[in-house]
Amino acid sequence: MPDVVLSPWLATVLFVLACLAGHRYRRVWKEEGPRWQLWVFGLTAALCLLIVGLVPLTTN
Repeated sequence: MPDVVLSPWLATVLFVLACLAGHRYRRVWKEEGPRWQLWVFGLTAALCLLIVGLVPLTTN
């Protein structure tokens, strides 16, 4: 399996995307919005944080 690594700028973009999706998730949850939006924003935030947390960064 080839080495999978994230560049620092991509990790930053994913982290910011996770923060924005988490914020939107909380807003939809508080407003009791459509359930499908909870799934979309929740899964987006979770996936981004898992990628940033589990895939190593390059050290160049």
